[in-house]
Amino acid sequence: MSQPIWTPSAERIAAANMTRFLAAVGADHSEVVDFPSLYRWSIENPADFWDRIWDFCGVVASRPAATVVEGIERMGPGATRWFPGARLNFAENLLRFRDDRPALISWNELGRRSALSYRELHDEVARLAAALARQGVRPHDRVAGFLPNIPEAVIAMLATTSLGAVWSSCSPDFGVKGVLDRFGQIKPRVLFSAAGYRFGGKPYDSLERVRQVTAAIPEIERVVVVPYTGGDDVERLGDLPPQAVLWGDFADSPDGAAIDFAQLPFDHPLYIMYSSGTTGLPKCMVHSAGGTLVQHLKELVLHTDLRREDRIFYFTTCGWMMWNWLVSSLAVGATVLLYDGSPMKPHAGMLFDLAEQEGMTIFGTSAKYLALIEKEGVAPRRSHELPALRSVLSTGSPLAPESFDYIYREIGEDLCLSSISGGTDLISCFALGNPIVPVYRGELQTRGLGMKVEIFDEDGNPVVGRKGELVCTLPFPSMPIEFWNDADGSKYYGAYFDHYSGVWRHGDWAELTERGGIVMHGRSDTTLNPGGVRIGTSEIYRQVEQIEEVVESLVIGQDWRDDTRVVLFVRLRPGLALDQDLRARIRQQIRVNASPHHVPKKMIQVADIPRTLSGKITELAVREVVHGRSVKNADALANPEALELFRDLPELADEAAESC
Repeated sequence: MSQPIWTPSAERIAAANMTRFLAAVGADHSEVVDFPSLYRWSIENPADFWDRIWDFCGVVASRPAATVVEGIERMGPGATRWFPGARLNFAENLLRFRDDRPALISWNELGRRSALSYRELHDEVARLAAALARQGVRPHDRVAGFLPNIPEAVIAMLATTSLGAVWSSCSPDFGVKGVLDRFGQIKPRVLFSAAGYRFGGKPYDSLERVRQVTAAIPEIERVVVVPYTGGDDVERLGDLPPQAVLWGDFADSPDGAAIDFAQLPFDHPLYIMYSSGTTGLPKCMVHSAGGTLVQHLKELVLHTDLRREDRIFYFTTCGWMMWNWLVSSLAVGATVLLYDGSPMKPHAGMLFDLAEQEGMTIFGTSAKYLALIEKEGVAPRRSHELPALRSVLSTGSPLAPESFDYIYREIGEDLCLSSISGGTDLISCFALGNPIVPVYRGELQTRGLGMKVEIFDEDGNPVVGRKGELVCTLPFPSMPIEFWNDADGSKYYGAYFDHYSGVWRHGDWAELTERGGIVMHGRSDTTLNPGGVRIGTSEIYRQVEQIEEVVESLVIGQDWRDDTRVVLFVRLRPGLALDQDLRARIRQQIRVNASPHHVPKKMIQVADIPRTLSGKITELAVREVVHGRSVKNADALANPEALELFRDLPELADEAAESC
């Protein structure tokens, strides 16, 4: 698309944090005059760039670094050290404010609301940190959360990291096997859990699963139970596990206690995050306190234009890295809005009720949610007053061009729409928004400052205007410091560096535009290759899911007669069938708007589509089932029973070349 769908006003550009940062750099480097030159400078001068991020964002540290970076010329596990000699504490940076401004405002799907000021948040963290210290928690110990997205999850993380211990969490919809696959590897000393939670109008108990988890992980010395069920009746607790104590009884320190923030190296472990685990045990990625902090501050302050007066929201669970990213907004002093429950209950516009009533300025969600509310006919511009809203963020999967249209048509005309992309692997983003440049339909605005992101062709050469592998060719601070139980670094190396030596290969199939934006085409490990033509799965999804009858779809490549044939599965609205007319309209939509190569050879209706516990559809698991192979870890799925819908399908065994 040659014309932007949105352009920032002169006033907006002048007020942006990015403009202030650009001016500060430009005062010392005359070649830096606009964002493209700022980006070039940031990747050509990484030490100077990250040093300026430290100062511009006001990192709190008890000791400065001896230098910014060592080993910048090497890229791989343990090759680069950032800010050696510095001593800091992650929680201290997030708790630098102690006033009466709201820090956390929490809602659930029943409309329950609670709020904590920065002063109150500090005091709650102080009480819990003292309790954890009495429990014997020390630096490097693991503390885990099996919690809904409620204030107690934030408090527990901050208390844990204030001591220098390592925080890890997953959402309460994980089954016992999913929890054990994660926490069983890292063996936490303390486990935080809610008594239950609520989703989609239904209450769910967590304590029975906690009993099974604690029985299987003897290293758990203490279970701290939050008496929260997400219900609207009197909270009731069943029999607690023997190691359990209620939150209020555990965190019983006097008010006003000071926090003794442990001062630790920049690369001290902060978070353990997990891969989806659909091809085996989840990989346990260890992220550093300093790397996470400076990367999140760069993304929040510059790319998201976050300020103290903002109210920022991301629809997420505690099992997705966007939760960690959102909570880092506390370091800016903004108000963090939390939501626990289904975004579609009690009605499809629930999150916009939250946006309207709380004066939300930055609204973050998934591409899937935006596509869903469009199909549900949600039109916030007509149903809600949203004068404060200035940015919409989307991630989780590529945002379809049609969703760009929907947002500007039905949510707001003057919005910076930031489709962002990165991953748990880097607990941050490779491509982000930018408040001082235009938005183009279907395109991520820019690569992140300091992130030397390129697109490689099949020979490992950088290309522009062509699809290829998304890579990063320069070290960055939020690379994992290690994988858990990976003493020789082989798992870490194999995950990113075994394809191109010294280059991070992320596994995304993407395209770099002439103006510096990124177009995402799906995962490269699920890229289709019919007749030798490489096709990103998102190119098909964008077309299929415009069809009104289609709720969602999944596409794979089936090995067939020494080639690959494209197979499309669709889940339709209740009561509808995939008849010949609908098949024909889907084929036509794909052929006209993509290409004849994209048109599936098989099209099959299914009742459900399997997805990971973080909500992403799992093409790889379906492909394994279709080919008669076992799925190594079906427990990593939120709905593993859905896999059986794809097993031994007669439509995929016949000889017909075209049956859709």
